[in-house]
Amino acid sequence: MDLTYKRKNVFQEADKKEMKAIMDYAEGYKKFLDNGKTEREAVYETIELAKKNGYKEYTLGSKIKKGDKLFYNNRGKSLFLIKAGSADIAENGIRIMVAHVDSPRLDLKQVPMFEKAGIAYLKTHYYGGIKKYQWLTIPVALHGVVILKDGSKVTIKVGEDEKDPVFYISDLLPHLSQDISEKKVSQAFEAENLNIVIGGIPSGNDEKNAVKKGVLEILNKKYGISEEDFLSAEIEAVPAYKAKDVGFDRSFIASYGHDDRVCAYPEITATLETETDQTVLTVLADKEEIGSEGNSGMQCILIQDIIDMIASSYGVSPALVRASSKCLSADVTAAFDPNYPAAFEPQDGSYDGNMSRAGQGVAMNKFTGSRGKSGSNDASAEFVGYLRKIFAEENVIWQTGELGKVDLGGGGTVAKYLARYNIDTVDLGVPVLSMHAPYELISKADVYSAHKAFSAFIK
Repeated sequence: MDLTYKRKNVFQEADKKEMKAIMDYAEGYKKFLDNGKTEREAVYETIELAKKNGYKEYTLGSKIKKGDKLFYNNRGKSLFLIKAGSADIAENGIRIMVAHVDSPRLDLKQVPMFEKAGIAYLKTHYYGGIKKYQWLTIPVALHGVVILKDGSKVTIKVGEDEKDPVFYISDLLPHLSQDISEKKVSQAFEAENLNIVIGGIPSGNDEKNAVKKGVLEILNKKYGISEEDFLSAEIEAVPAYKAKDVGFDRSFIASYGHDDRVCAYPEITATLETETDQTVLTVLADKEEIGSEGNSGMQCILIQDIIDMIASSYGVSPALVRASSKCLSADVTAAFDPNYPAAFEPQDGSYDGNMSRAGQGVAMNKFTGSRGKSGSNDASAEFVGYLRKIFAEENVIWQTGELGKVDLGGGGTVAKYLARYNIDTVDLGVPVLSMHAPYELISKADVYSAHKAFSAFIK
């Protein structure tokens, strides 16, 4: 009897039927990525999937009946899927899964347009943790909404269709960048220089702001937009890349927005497809990349309001429901990168380590935070043991993970915001290579493993 702990590789364990299931599942995920590059788009893409599966829109405060399948759209930026089960929620609570659908990006400033040296630009303010240099010289698309003076809403999406133009942030040529090359990376690239090129043809003979005027004429003709309308707009610049298979064996997917849509999509599919007697609450949250603030982030009291409404509909104390509930904070973790081993816990042939590895299944981070677990939820041994048992019963391949060396850095998730409601919570998500880059990398095996894990959790 072998008493040692050994990780498994999902691909190696899969038979021919499951290998096909992994590859087929990845196709649906890639479509979701391409159709939902912003939190708004991901929400509406999910609503369409939910409607096809019999979900109806929920009005806040309405009574929820056993058997109901509902969605609550919070301002178009976060979403709650409610599956009202027949099991006793006083005893079993609610199975809660939370992922976020916002990703690091560049947001347009409120007064973004300017012209300099015959080129029209948009000024940006980056959102979330990015390496600024990674956004230079790549094609970007513009997605978002503009609220016009009359209150009507205009949707913007330019740069995704093959016939669309794309947009661009320039970099200084190596022949002239010696001074920049000698600076620290954190100092070499300034946020105020992340200006997006949007035009170069002057309108008329007026030399001052003639290019900017020409761009405004195009925007006004197509969308009815004037410059003042940017004051009430939310427009995001995202990479104009499609999700693509990587490797001769097509084992990986490269895409913008794996963090955290690679966890959101398995949550969605598990919720819509899994038969269960449990009451399930699946949340697609906004604002995680900037601390889960605002009324669409997980620090908003709305999550408690909805749990209270479910409890009230069932005639059960909300406090009792929360105490009996269980939650998976579905967020990505750092995959071990063999090109940068110094950033991770030392490993050798005799020690497999605590770092998540691509292809070895969905990863559980018992704790996150930084250095001395600061800002972490740190789940209980009992809850981890509960999940171990159900994953074993459902043949879910999973692994443990951390966010790099103890004293090097770390990160946070929404887990602590759920735990504050007296709900057992742990982080479970897909390992990602090049996290927060404009084009991240994940293994198809791991996103499929996440789907199996979430399905097992809500059964």
